[in-house]
Amino acid sequence: MEKLLLADKSFPCMRWGSQGQFPLTQNVTVVEGGTANLTCRVDQNDNTSLQWSNPAQQTLYFDDKKALRDNRIELVRASWHELSISVSDVSLSDEGQYTCSLFTMPVKTSKAFLTVLGVPEKPQITGFTSPVMEGERMQLTCKTSGSKPAADIRWFKNDKEVKDVKYLKEEDANRKTFTVSSTMDFLADRNDDGAVISCRVDHESLNSTPQIAMQVLEIHYTPLVKIISSNSWPEEGQSIILTCESKGKPVPEPVLWTKDGGELPDPERMVVNGRVLSISFLNKTDNGTYRCEAKNPIGRNSTEYVLIVHDVFNTLLPTTVIPSLTTATVTTTVALTASTTTSATAISTRDPNALAGQTGPDHALIGGIVAVVVFVTLCSIILLGRYLARHKGTYLTNEAKGAEDAPDADTAIINAEGSQVNAEEKKEYFI
Repeated sequence: MEKLLLADKSFPCMRWGSQGQFPLTQNVTVVEGGTANLTCRVDQNDNTSLQWSNPAQQTLYFDDKKALRDNRIELVRASWHELSISVSDVSLSDEGQYTCSLFTMPVKTSKAFLTVLGVPEKPQITGFTSPVMEGERMQLTCKTSGSKPAADIRWFKNDKEVKDVKYLKEEDANRKTFTVSSTMDFLADRNDDGAVISCRVDHESLNSTPQIAMQVLEIHYTPLVKIISSNSWPEEGQSIILTCESKGKPVPEPVLWTKDGGELPDPERMVVNGRVLSISFLNKTDNGTYRCEAKNPIGRNSTEYVLIVHDVFNTLLPTTVIPSLTTATVTTTVALTASTTTSATAISTRDPNALAGQTGPDHALIGGIVAVVVFVTLCSIILLGRYLARHKGTYLTNEAKGAEDAPDADTAIINAEGSQVNAEEKKEYFI
């Protein structure tokens, strides 16, 4: 560990540069195990001796003469205006008030306080077990000792600080340093699997380089299962691939596929390859509920997929209807009219999916020509019938005049024969 010397300029015993024959010193802060430099200066000195003494009032140096047998204490500089010494491998027991004396009449003194910082030990995390079952409560404790003043402990999960923790500070047996602990309490969750839990100790003696202890969480949990389909609208004759995605820790065993609560009914078309179920040449009998089940030593889980096979959707128009309608023989007027109307409709209907470059007979054109021919023929037949009916001729209808007034049958016959001369000619036309 690199040992640093920190000068505390906020509490000088006397101001540097003060005039007169007075000793000047400064407070010093040093990290335990480091080196402390103690300096005493005099601006005006008429060859008067300087002396450094420790908190126990033991003389360390008198001018350039070493008075205490301590190999850690060394002379840095000795003159009439300055007496500087160093104390290496500083311990907590070296902390206290040091005195620089100027042997005038009377003796003049200046005091410097040496502060020793206790370096916290490397933290340790306790309460950690591996693996942890999902849902179990974990209580992790981070602890460090030997800090002076008391160190600060912070928790992090994947570099994100955890605030809801407990903090405890206890004074050590030497009554100088402290033992600090912090506890983090949480429930194990599958999302925490692989997360890095770190405990960081901050202290002024660490020179902005905190001490860190880390643990990686291992959470065991039951599988999470999901089915992914390769075809969102399966139709008859097509194929479909169902992929069963399962995530768990430990890794789940090979999945189990079932249909409607039983085994797959057609192993030849329904092929299972690991987590993948492939069904070829779909038909209506494949409709049903497919279940994928995955398990590991922690437990098992499953999910379902409902397969509905749809009819094949045909987008082509029936272009072969026109020839069948136009080739029917004309039997009645109603049938002829229906055929003509259908043909006319078919003529105006074109297949929107037909390609411009297609070759072959134009059925619409042929149907139209045939319809026109049939219509013309029908009109000719009607006109010819009307013409023949008009020129068929006339016939006479003779009615006996006065026969109803005859007293007997003989008289009625005689009257009827005579009335033929004056009978009116009646004409009747058949249409």
